[in-house]
Amino acid sequence: MDVKTKRSKAVIAVAGVAVIFILGMGAERIISLAGRPGTGDTLFPAARAQSSVPVDIPSVVEKAVPAVVNIQTKKITRVSQQVPPMFRDPMFRQFFGDEFMRRFNVPQERVSRSLGSGVIVSGDGYILTNNHLVGDVDEVLVILPDEREFNARVVWADTRTEVALLKIEAKDLPTIRLGDSSALRLGETVIAIGYPFGVGQTVTQGIVSALGRTFKDAERSGLFVDFIQTDAAINPGNSGGALINAQGELVGVNTLIVSNTGSYAGLGFAIPINLAREIMNDIIAHGRVIRGYLGVDMDDLTADKAEFFGLNKGEGAILTFIVEGSPAEKAGLAADDVVTAINGEPVKNTNDLRRIVGAIKPGEKAAIDLVRDGKRMKVTATVGTRPDERESAQAEEEGVEAVKPELALLNGIGLEELNRTYRARLQIPTELQGILITEIDPNSPAADKGLRQGDVIVAVNKLPTRNLREFNARIKGLKENKVLLTIWREGSREYVVLKE
Repeated sequence: MDVKTKRSKAVIAVAGVAVIFILGMGAERIISLAGRPGTGDTLFPAARAQSSVPVDIPSVVEKAVPAVVNIQTKKITRVSQQVPPMFRDPMFRQFFGDEFMRRFNVPQERVSRSLGSGVIVSGDGYILTNNHLVGDVDEVLVILPDEREFNARVVWADTRTEVALLKIEAKDLPTIRLGDSSALRLGETVIAIGYPFGVGQTVTQGIVSALGRTFKDAERSGLFVDFIQTDAAINPGNSGGALINAQGELVGVNTLIVSNTGSYAGLGFAIPINLAREIMNDIIAHGRVIRGYLGVDMDDLTADKAEFFGLNKGEGAILTFIVEGSPAEKAGLAADDVVTAINGEPVKNTNDLRRIVGAIKPGEKAAIDLVRDGKRMKVTATVGTRPDERESAQAEEEGVEAVKPELALLNGIGLEELNRTYRARLQIPTELQGILITEIDPNSPAADKGLRQGDVIVAVNKLPTRNLREFNARIKGLKENKVLLTIWREGSREYVVLKE
């Protein structure tokens, strides 16, 4: 899941090239920042009253640590040995024979492991952690501080927020009380608990360094989170661990760091618990995450852009594109509109717009305040469901899994739905429908046949394949040892045959 950004007033100052490291050991997701900051920070939220009574930090920690667990994962990938180049020569094939050559096509298992952390949030075994740690693995083992071990089931792993939910079969487990991340203040004491570098459970203390921190490169990868920034020491292996306040309440789930080295540099980031709680409640109640959708592209109203719209910086979010047939188009929204509020809640930037709309349930109304050509006006939109999430829900109802392909020939390939981010980056035409190859094992049969990252699979055995649901339907139960793929690559189409 790897994925250039504007300067904002709040700058992460890092010497050299700063890199975001998602913190699961062996499962790092790295996003190059090139030393540049994200945007959309809320550096000075409204203050709230805090107790002046001294806090007994050791007592707070003692109550919290039993609920922070160690997570170990295993992923098994079946790959075929790559045929040595010299053996591809027809003379060698003629001399050694086909039987000898077939030995190189015997699938072998490659095992990758990773370590991370998790937080028990219910006595009956629900555990919050990170998507990059457990989202694409074969086995998850949860080890409690008392050394009890449980095999865990991945209930949900959300790529857009990095929130994942596990379930273990146990009762009367220790838990951490969930706090209110919206009440956090700059400078407030926070404590990170996790399992860095696999050395065992570790507790570190720091402060809230910033709130509402975002990264443009992370957004381009489809990760939309307003992170809590802290200087509490967190390192690889802390993924999914707890960030608690001085009252012992869970306020965040540790997720990534910015560092030149991949280790602690004073810049750690956690998913706010309010966001994680919403996702968890949706999953438990509905079996999936339900987000509102308008169907717009947007941009922040920076100072240099604001003068062209007759507004001030931070007075809204600019709509740059309206998706055809979307709730936004049906409501009459247009490109160059500046949205200033939704349902009475101010919109200061794209992060506000995305967060507010995402929290509205599909089918509900959104009263939108906007500025168009210098005039203030209101429109009402009926919020919809994101197209990719709608297809995912439909796939569940139809019993079609939109996950890894079953066909052994396709082992070692990572596939994702096309979206506007991928289309813009790879210059994929809007009318092209298919599945994007986002990862490929260099030792896989597919790589051996010339498939590569960035290819778009548009047909399987000459049958159009517009999305993951159709792709899985095409290959489901396919027993033949060969398959014909039609791929789009850099403006042209070609055929690729995979066979054993």
